[in-house]
Amino acid sequence: MNERDSEAVAAQLVAKGYALAASEHSADVVLINTCSVRDLAEQKALHKMSAVIGQGRKERPGQVYGFMGCMAQSRGQALLEQMPDVDLVLGTQKFHRAAEYLDEILSGRRRYIVDVAEEEASEATIREHILPGNGKKAVTAFVSIMQGCNQHCTFCIVPFTRGSERSRTIPDIVAECRELVERGVKEITLLGQIVTSYGKRDLPPREGRSAFVQLIEAVHEIEGLERIRFTSPHPKGYGDDLVEAYRRLPKLVESAHLPVQSGSDRILKAMHRGYTRERFVRLVDQLREANPEMGVTTDLIVGFPGETEEDFAETMSLCRAVEFDLAFVFKYSPRKDTPAAGYSDRVPEEVIEERHQRLLALINEIAARRYSRYVGRTVQILVEGVSRRNATRYEGRTRCNKIVVFPGGDRHRGQLMDLRIERVGTFTLYGDPAILE
Repeated sequence: MNERDSEAVAAQLVAKGYALAASEHSADVVLINTCSVRDLAEQKALHKMSAVIGQGRKERPGQVYGFMGCMAQSRGQALLEQMPDVDLVLGTQKFHRAAEYLDEILSGRRRYIVDVAEEEASEATIREHILPGNGKKAVTAFVSIMQGCNQHCTFCIVPFTRGSERSRTIPDIVAECRELVERGVKEITLLGQIVTSYGKRDLPPREGRSAFVQLIEAVHEIEGLERIRFTSPHPKGYGDDLVEAYRRLPKLVESAHLPVQSGSDRILKAMHRGYTRERFVRLVDQLREANPEMGVTTDLIVGFPGETEEDFAETMSLCRAVEFDLAFVFKYSPRKDTPAAGYSDRVPEEVIEERHQRLLALINEIAARRYSRYVGRTVQILVEGVSRRNATRYEGRTRCNKIVVFPGGDRHRGQLMDLRIERVGTFTLYGDPAILE
């Protein structure tokens, strides 16, 4: 989500005559887009800005500094009090104002600007994209379809920093997707805080299909588009219509990120998640029945207030039962103004750390077993470009969202191609070069 917001702001600035700098050291303006989901993310942003200012004031007098995003939204004016050298604090509904405000600051008309107010129709302002230049093909793109969240999980600050749910119209989203495909994009990922809540209050069900499924159907009709993904959903947002969509819409890839957070019903209730362990397992079974190749990933929180060893054991047993392809495991981080921050039964840090390590070990063990099953199989990938970890190789992604590295070339970028898997690494598959001959 933050990556998409940053891209849109950068594209808007480029359209106004700005140019992307090679690094913060050569830039006239440095904007840090922030996250508030965990305290560590906020501390990293503050430390990064402090370092940038410290060097910039020596080497580039007049350099402009700004915070954007969730931490900017939650802290507002307090950020300027903490860091007086910061010039701009831009909230989550104000990304599209960046160029306007920077012009005012750079021209000297205003010394600093803080804007964290709500703005009507801000959900439709994140639509610009920066796609590869120099003749390189655009392959994948993210499209923001909504902003905000109404779930109010007791551990989560997002409803306070992103506001309530606001959805764009289907024609507006389809027009953006069509423009991207015309520019060469083959795969689109639909984005939302809880993407499966799209249009709930604006668009009534039609023939038993939710607004979100109606949107997927509309995007599916775009000629030239090869694949559709979406993130992040909520388990309780998966109705029968969405499960069925995996059967009948071939462009909707067999990949589902289902943030379960805990395997304990008691903790799920305390988190205000709105589903039970049994309901979650049944959903995974339904998805794998719809497509046996379904890739299922998740998010897990360790050390939520009141989590006992028995609760944690339930999370471990859920992971063994479901066998996730990948899980992002987080240590609980209290966030200001969330209900859970006031809970008194905090889990000691050393216990959280020990459970975190145990769960990571289990996730890695399960993933190694599941990935090893691909050795000798042929998979289809969409080639995205040069491998992020090995500049001499290329990489693509399977429909079920597994990265495959292979010895290709730029001629393969944007192609759908079949590769035989010869070996596996940690959450990575490696293709057989012989298949390219």
